[in-house]
Amino acid sequence: MSPSDAQTSGNGRYEGVATCAGSTCHGRAEGNGEVVRQDEIATWQEPSSSTGAHSRAYAALASPRGRQIAASLGLGAATSAPACLGCHATYVPQSRQGARFQVSDGVGCETCHGPSSGWLAVHYAAPATHASNVAAGLNPLERPQTRARICLDCHFGSADGNQFVTHSMMAAGHPRVAFELDLFSALQQHHDEDDDYAARKGGTDSVALWAVGQAEAVRRSTDLFARDGIGTQGVFPEYYFYDCHSCHRSISDGPQRKLTFETNPGRPIPFGMAPYNDENIIMLSAVSRALAPGRASAFDAASKNFHRAMGQGRGQAVAAAQKLSGEAAALSTALAQRSYSGNDAFTVVQMISDRATNPRFTDYAGSAQAVMAVDTLLNAMVRDGRITVGAAAGIRANINRAYAAVRSPNSYQPAQFRAALGQATRAIGALR
Repeated sequence: MSPSDAQTSGNGRYEGVATCAGSTCHGRAEGNGEVVRQDEIATWQEPSSSTGAHSRAYAALASPRGRQIAASLGLGAATSAPACLGCHATYVPQSRQGARFQVSDGVGCETCHGPSSGWLAVHYAAPATHASNVAAGLNPLERPQTRARICLDCHFGSADGNQFVTHSMMAAGHPRVAFELDLFSALQQHHDEDDDYAARKGGTDSVALWAVGQAEAVRRSTDLFARDGIGTQGVFPEYYFYDCHSCHRSISDGPQRKLTFETNPGRPIPFGMAPYNDENIIMLSAVSRALAPGRASAFDAASKNFHRAMGQGRGQAVAAAQKLSGEAAALSTALAQRSYSGNDAFTVVQMISDRATNPRFTDYAGSAQAVMAVDTLLNAMVRDGRITVGAAAGIRANINRAYAAVRSPNSYQPAQFRAALGQATRAIGALR
């Protein structure tokens, strides 16, 4: 086994989860520490909830599905296949592994926080500060762009090697990949963002995390698509980048067709062509109009040109992808640097279902991303005290109708979803 360098930026050594698990560090059974909870390992290992998903990632490789995928692809044992370990474990060269490091720990602390050899022994004691720990190699995950880029390495893909879910993997049984930074952060949060956290690192903002996450997802997607070794598979494009359900649907050659294609105002592509998966592009378009209007028209123009180039040729599509990636990068920076107010979540929710965006929900993936966004932003309003828990509960039925419309790709009906999403966003708007 020759691990890639996908997770090995810098020269630090990965010491392993066990080095974080002391009872005076992060290994308590109950969270009662003065500065941090100190039960972070317990939540990371939680077997019955999503908070333990990272710790279960390696074990998933030995599951029936993991073995089936590896066998179909001829990878040998999934538990030793680099193509699997790149995302299902903290996968680093042996020369960078400390004495207590175990690949079987799965996606361990250092996958996200960075190799700990430079900061492990000093990060908790005076005169250490968050800034000094970052200087010693700790990843500043409170920064939305940093967090998004680290998460995207596995939750979308990386060009560094062994961190990309190909169409072949999905054909063999790997789940479809989707990304939403604020939701994923909430599901994997092992700490409290209390006053102490804010004093040391600054508080994070859910709207900022969500918005920057959308921008970084578009940036990563188009950057990878533009790379010849990733964006193509033989004479075909790498279908990972395209909307799965535009092809994987009921097909009949009878005289009476059942048309599933709808004209999409954001995708000027020829009829019958598989559309690029634009779920994050649609969201970022809404974000730009709400939070960075000065960049909105340039982004939308680049988006349409990218889709249009799909009908022209690989060279034109690559050039358009690079342009769109640049626009997404500029939006990411603008969104990361702006300040956020209490009304931003309301504004974005309305943009997600306004007359410019709603007609673009013609496909399952984009629609599923939209309802996740509305739910995420509603939760942010509650956390920020903009609306009460009771008020949010009062419109939960509207959100649930939108979720029901995307419960299954096979039963997805675009018009039904658009109506349900509109009801949900109007209900949220009425609370403003």
